[in-house]
Amino acid sequence: MPRIHLWLLLCLTSSQLLAAAMPPPVARQHAFDVVSPNGTRSDPYYWLRDDSRKSPEMLAYLGAENRYFAQQSAPYAKLTDKLYREIVGRIKQDDSTVPYQKGHYRYYTRFAKGGEYPIHARRALAGSPEQILINGNLAARGKDFYSVEGLAVSRDEQLLAYLEDDSGRRQYTLKFRDLKSGKDLPDQISGLAPQVAWANDNRTVFYLENDAVTLLTTRIKKHVLGTPTSSDTVVYTEADHSYYMELRKSGDERFIMIDLASTTTGEVLVIDADHPEQAPRALAPRERDIKYQAEHIDGRWIVLTDWLAPNYRVMAVDDAAIGARAQWREVVAHDSKVFLQNFAVFNNYLVLNERTDGLLRLRVLPWNAPDKSTIIASDEAAYSATLAINAEQNTDELRYNYTSLTTPRRVYAADMRSGQRTLLKEQEVPGGFKRENYVTERVWVNARDGARIPVSVVYRKGLQRDGSAPLYQYAYGSYGISSDPVFRPSIFSLLDRGFVYAIAHIRGGQEMGRDWYENGKLLKKKNSFTDFVDVTDYLVQQKYAAKNKVFAMGGSAGGLLMGAVANMAGAKYAGIIAHVPFVDVVTTMLDDSIPLTTNEFDEWGNPKEKTSYDYMLSYSPYDNVAPQFYPPVMVTTGLHDSQVQYYEPAKWVARLRATKTDANPLYFKINMQAGHGGKSGRFAQVHEVAEEFGFVLHQLGVNK
Repeated sequence: MPRIHLWLLLCLTSSQLLAAAMPPPVARQHAFDVVSPNGTRSDPYYWLRDDSRKSPEMLAYLGAENRYFAQQSAPYAKLTDKLYREIVGRIKQDDSTVPYQKGHYRYYTRFAKGGEYPIHARRALAGSPEQILINGNLAARGKDFYSVEGLAVSRDEQLLAYLEDDSGRRQYTLKFRDLKSGKDLPDQISGLAPQVAWANDNRTVFYLENDAVTLLTTRIKKHVLGTPTSSDTVVYTEADHSYYMELRKSGDERFIMIDLASTTTGEVLVIDADHPEQAPRALAPRERDIKYQAEHIDGRWIVLTDWLAPNYRVMAVDDAAIGARAQWREVVAHDSKVFLQNFAVFNNYLVLNERTDGLLRLRVLPWNAPDKSTIIASDEAAYSATLAINAEQNTDELRYNYTSLTTPRRVYAADMRSGQRTLLKEQEVPGGFKRENYVTERVWVNARDGARIPVSVVYRKGLQRDGSAPLYQYAYGSYGISSDPVFRPSIFSLLDRGFVYAIAHIRGGQEMGRDWYENGKLLKKKNSFTDFVDVTDYLVQQKYAAKNKVFAMGGSAGGLLMGAVANMAGAKYAGIIAHVPFVDVVTTMLDDSIPLTTNEFDEWGNPKEKTSYDYMLSYSPYDNVAPQFYPPVMVTTGLHDSQVQYYEPAKWVARLRATKTDANPLYFKINMQAGHGGKSGRFAQVHEVAEEFGFVLHQLGVNK
């Protein structure tokens, strides 16, 4: 052994020595061909897929990866713990939401000090002690994972329907609670999506049943309390598996609503909530490439639609004209520069949540003078204003949320008559946080094809733009989902250590309107990847960051982005973090049995078609791993993930280990109890963020 190597070994701590001595796991290879109409591909790691999640060999490999991660991260374990304490120190442990009124009660959630899970509660308007609906901390006892969603109170306000998931696979069990006694009824239904709607008889409940194999929501059924679940009636079955299905009740509680949507097409079915025995009717029959969503008020439907309006417009139709799109009348016209994302209806006002120049704002229009609208403005360069819970239509008070990269989340009440705003709550950030210590900017980057990419940037005041700072860059860029500049308490652990944080609003999202999405999907998907790299290059050129200190992070479809960037431009990054990454694009999209596959042909393409197959194959991260340099990479997944199956990142990591030519760290952490969203408790989730930040800082040699 050369003398210098011996000297280095003597200087290592015991934990560092142990980490250095442990070799990375090596997954064995088995010949396996993935056959398709357009070609056959060899996949030597296909054996890692086990739908039962019980294969001893597969579990042994994942266990070895977890042990390797634990050993390799040991040298910076103290830093991870410090980061965890910092981030937890910015969380108000006994926080609560702003109560909202519905019926005779005000509803809210709160956290007990030290509690991992929310407590859902209400108080009567007339005055009464707090009534706890669900105490998540008690319900989660003895469980590795716990989530409660879809809470719905009956019209008479005496019964609660709620759905629990204790595996992380998003397979929920519907339960019912008598709010007078606090005891659960014997009725239980499993294998559901987390949405229910009560009919107005206080005994009939509509629910969404998942397909047992694909987990797609394909059936609406109804249950009458006190009757056997075997006698539950199928209300609607969706035969086209490219559609997602959601279930809700209209804001005025007049209708049960079934929302159906593919990537390109939408349909809304309605049932009179006073007559749950009726069959659903289409508000307007589905028509290819027309999407719409609706809400009901005062005998008419208000419809947000892209019908002859790529950035959407608002229409109205009377109850008597249900089913007749031709009778829709325009309320708000299409604007090529303003994308209408969401809306809320009140007796006297229509409120639009709209995007302009990539920022999300609110506009208030009186029904009696819709041309005289008012914008709820902001004085920050990058911000996000969104609708809060507005459970009552007969009010002139608008509740909305406001946040930015430097402003903690605020809830405002705006008087829509006078325009006066009242701050109801600002997220309390303990630990000495002061927003004036930070600066947020909005910059524009010219992509290689001329498109202008908005970027939200934040850093600590006083940072010198001299090209020496580390950069932490995030993006998502798929499904038309926009990545808004919202307050993230954890990020200040990086900003306070000299980092610049940037959100790249790349194509594939919808920040700049519908065209921004259309130009980042299907046969234009690579725009998302090159946009991300172009943003990196710009921020380095403009001396926001050092070229050897750039870190990239993305999750799920953003993990696909990370995989593609690692293959095409890995040398530009000091590290890449890919959470639950969708990296085996072609194989997954060939398999109709995998959850979400058929829903997403309009997003990625159908690889059974030659043109789509070739294009998808040209960027699929797993298929394009090459014998080349890769930066340090950290990958996470959950064994029970129903969105991106665990074996996608497992195979990707295995192929990277066997193929890449560098000796850089490659860490793979598998949560053996959780699903797509990671661990379920709020502090457990913080620890996962601390592990990520510890990895990032360790690559820079920062250990404090």
